[in-house]
Amino acid sequence: MPAQDRPKLLVFYGPHIDADAIAHSLGETYDIVSAGPGQSIGAIGSGEYEAVFAEASSFGAIEPDLVARQSSLLLNAISEGICMADDTGSVVWCNKRFRSYHQSVQRRIAAVCRHAFTRLAKMSTEGRRGVRSSRYSVTVRDGNRNLEIAVSPVIENERAARRNNEPPMLVAAIVRDVTNRRRMQDKINAIDRVGRELVCISPDQVKEMHAAARLGVLEERVARASHELLQFDHFAVRLLNPNTNELELVMSAGLPAEATEITLYAEREGNGISGYVAATGEAYICADASRDERYVFGLDQAGSSLTVPLMLFGKVMGIFDVESESPGAFNEEDRQFAEIFGRYLTMALHILNLLVVERFTTRQSATDVVEDEIAEPLRDLLQEAMLLRERSSGDSESAAAIDRIFEDVESIQRRLKNVSDGPASLLGIEDAIRKRSVDPVLAGRRVLVADNESHIRETVSELLRARGARVVLCNDGESAIQMLDQWAVSFDADESFDLVISDINLGDRTGYDVFAAAKRASADIPVILMTGFGYDPHHSIVRASQEGLQCVLFKPFQAEAMITEAKKAVEGEVSG
Repeated sequence: MPAQDRPKLLVFYGPHIDADAIAHSLGETYDIVSAGPGQSIGAIGSGEYEAVFAEASSFGAIEPDLVARQSSLLLNAISEGICMADDTGSVVWCNKRFRSYHQSVQRRIAAVCRHAFTRLAKMSTEGRRGVRSSRYSVTVRDGNRNLEIAVSPVIENERAARRNNEPPMLVAAIVRDVTNRRRMQDKINAIDRVGRELVCISPDQVKEMHAAARLGVLEERVARASHELLQFDHFAVRLLNPNTNELELVMSAGLPAEATEITLYAEREGNGISGYVAATGEAYICADASRDERYVFGLDQAGSSLTVPLMLFGKVMGIFDVESESPGAFNEEDRQFAEIFGRYLTMALHILNLLVVERFTTRQSATDVVEDEIAEPLRDLLQEAMLLRERSSGDSESAAAIDRIFEDVESIQRRLKNVSDGPASLLGIEDAIRKRSVDPVLAGRRVLVADNESHIRETVSELLRARGARVVLCNDGESAIQMLDQWAVSFDADESFDLVISDINLGDRTGYDVFAAAKRASADIPVILMTGFGYDPHHSIVRASQEGLQCVLFKPFQAEAMITEAKKAVEGEVSG
């Protein structure tokens, strides 16, 4: 084998080493190089040799130098800067990493060491326990970097130093680059502050705003925080409908209409990344939308996406999806930030829903209390009226007055029940229908009414017909949408509508679906949405409000309020 191809063997010659015999025995296998003991450290440290041949006594002599060299190599290899300083802050030793720092940073570190030395020496002379393990840390800035310094005393004889309260001989400083850790912590703190703002709902908002308005405020906060803090300019929030398993859009920003109108379900396959995340409860980073089979639709020029589940009490409530036009725009830090932000967002949405439910249940409870309180007086009133009826036989005027008492008592009982029923009822309907006066604004108007609750549907129909309107009823969303789509195709005057009134939760479709169908048929047709409480209604309200919704009526509402809003709508007045 040629000499240049053979591994090198370093031989330390000595009194018991026969260099010629070694060369004769191993010369065919190794390229042999001889060296004296004085050259050992430099030769071994060069890294050129595969093996070393020496007397055992030779290693004993060079062992301290080998250990020192290995320690030096180790201290120079680690990523932290290390130095030792005296009581004046003068650096007496440092590794390569420390020497790479700018001179101004080295001076700052030296000042820290001087301050630490003084503090540690004072604690030692005072005999304070735990002095020998005391640590001192401070943060300095080096450009855009954050450096953290930990300072400890260097003690030659620990036991003697403790016994005699001796100060340290030197201090050792370890300097770590904590830029990434500090940057992440600062951002987490910022997300925490913004998150607390999301869930902070003032008493004025609860008192003065209805559910849709409160959700609108939340949407503004989410959009602002996503842009300013997370740099997420294209996002969508979808909540899971537990009855249909559909992921319904609550809010979005920067996405085309096609992306927000797509129907998705919480399924592992066939429903895009959002469906997969909702079904598994696991976050998903799509590095390249053009290559990921799960990616369905987002931006027109989609590059990548980040989707995290919205969790509450261990259950998936929905998803938070972020889009980017650039491939590989999201990393694990972005995922962590989005999940933290998503937890606050989920809690804020949950609080809004609880407020609506609480308002309804409080009203129902209060009505039950009132109903119980007046039940006995009403019974007494009926009994007295019955006695009066028996005594007033033959007096037609008194009999008529007594009959009105019976009617009024029954009316009070019905009205209390209507208030108690909440979303399943309208208030003041009896008086409104009793008027039966044709309104010149509504007379002859063709109105489409869609509600899957027969009682509400028939009540609204009777109310409008009493004012002279022509009413077409639909008991679900699909039939209402078909009528509107048919009119959009034929544009037959006989199939046209002057006003659309729809409940938001129709069972099969949402009020927004009906609203969108009406706008497809005619951009000018006014739409009024009705709602009780729950998540579903608010999604439709926010989306439809952004696209010109005329009015939202929150059940139970006064019958006359519907007449007023219907007149405003057909006259072209926009109501809040």
